[in-house]
Amino acid sequence: MSVNRAQLVEKVQKELGGDTSKAGADRALTAVIDSIKVSVKKSKSVQLIGFGTFKVVNRKARTGVNPKTGEKIKIAASKSVKFSPGKDFKKGL
Repeated sequence: MSVNRAQLVEKVQKELGGDTSKAGADRALTAVIDSIKVSVKKSKSVQLIGFGTFKVVNRKARTGVNPKTGEKIKIAASKSVKFSPGKDFKKGL
């Protein structure tokens, strides 16, 4: 079962306490996500002790296959973000 944004906002609201509104919890969640995005773009890595590390990885150019036609296509090199869970996070799984 996956958790969507609205459910995550509800969990943040509950964790912050009864006097926090859903709008306030949503702003808090948005602020954290935006801060991670900006930090990864600037420094190429964000480490949250106990949670994990977000880092930019370079993906090499490669050959792929179009599943509809079976035709071989070239996939350009690109950058992506990789998440590596921390030790404490892994323990809870």
